[in-house]
Amino acid sequence: AQTRIRWRMPGSFPKSLDTLYGAHERICRRVREMTDGAFEITPFGPGEVVPALQVMDAVGNGSVECGYTSAYYYLGKDPSLCIATCLPFGMSSRQLWSWLQEGGGKQALAEVYRDQGVIGIPAGNTGAQMGGWYRREINTVADLQGLKFRIAGFGGNILQKLGVVPQLIGGGDIYPALERGVIDGAEWVGPYDDEKLGFQRVAPFYYYPGWWEGGLNLSMTINQAKFNELPQLYKDALESACRDATIETIAKYDNQNPPALRRLVAAGTQLRPFPRPVMEACYRAAFELYDETAARNANFKKVYDHFKAYRESQLQWFRVAESTYDNFVYSMQAAETAPARPR
Repeated sequence: AQTRIRWRMPGSFPKSLDTLYGAHERICRRVREMTDGAFEITPFGPGEVVPALQVMDAVGNGSVECGYTSAYYYLGKDPSLCIATCLPFGMSSRQLWSWLQEGGGKQALAEVYRDQGVIGIPAGNTGAQMGGWYRREINTVADLQGLKFRIAGFGGNILQKLGVVPQLIGGGDIYPALERGVIDGAEWVGPYDDEKLGFQRVAPFYYYPGWWEGGLNLSMTINQAKFNELPQLYKDALESACRDATIETIAKYDNQNPPALRRLVAAGTQLRPFPRPVMEACYRAAFELYDETAARNANFKKVYDHFKAYRESQLQWFRVAESTYDNFVYSMQAAETAPARPR
């Protein structure tokens, strides 16, 4: 008979989100199915076992066996953990996935996770995100000055260089903070999740793109010692369930975001692109920050150099094939669907 194992898996994401919490539940369900019920993992929402932003800490110290989270929430422990999630102006979801799975990214990050006492497995991706909700417009770099903005990861450090006051708040606590004016703006994921959390009711301006999250990787973190005790079959089941979660979250977001964006705009949300000078200032600040971090953190430098080389190796192919195809087709489609101008 197979070894019976019972684990608990707290997560960082609100239970109301069938995308993120749905992926969390799916991993547990798939593992149970693949082991005929012998390996049972129970999912928990934020605050039920541990607070939303302390999941990896609890996994690392052995309070729980595993968790579902975003590694960049733990930036304070090691900035390299940001690379495990996504770097602002980094790679797209497909490029990041190929780096992690085929390009040596998973191996490059293994040491970073090991220092936290955990194993990290890629377990979901949101695709490109939106640039957040604002109570007032952002027309120039000067408009960022003093802006209290909810954001996670390096995006906050980059915006800080431009005068923003970044705030890290768990997903379930963003709405009340925005409603009460404790913050002036917030980013979460994209139209489908954001609509569910109700941000459109408290902030009129919705900016794009979310340059800090061009393709965000979610992680299943597992206590190192607990993982080592597992039979190989169960380790394989975890890997397989996490792979499924990645493919399924991408499909779910790509299916749900388009109609959600249409609903938001129809209901009065004002879509705004970030002005190019703002984007360029953020881009410069981002790569300045990475160089500064690499200069003082050997761990970060090692992983960042690997990541950066892979990002550069992707450029020509993605510009030649993917980008030209996408841009051409989208521009033709947009022209076809544009309302006819009166003569």
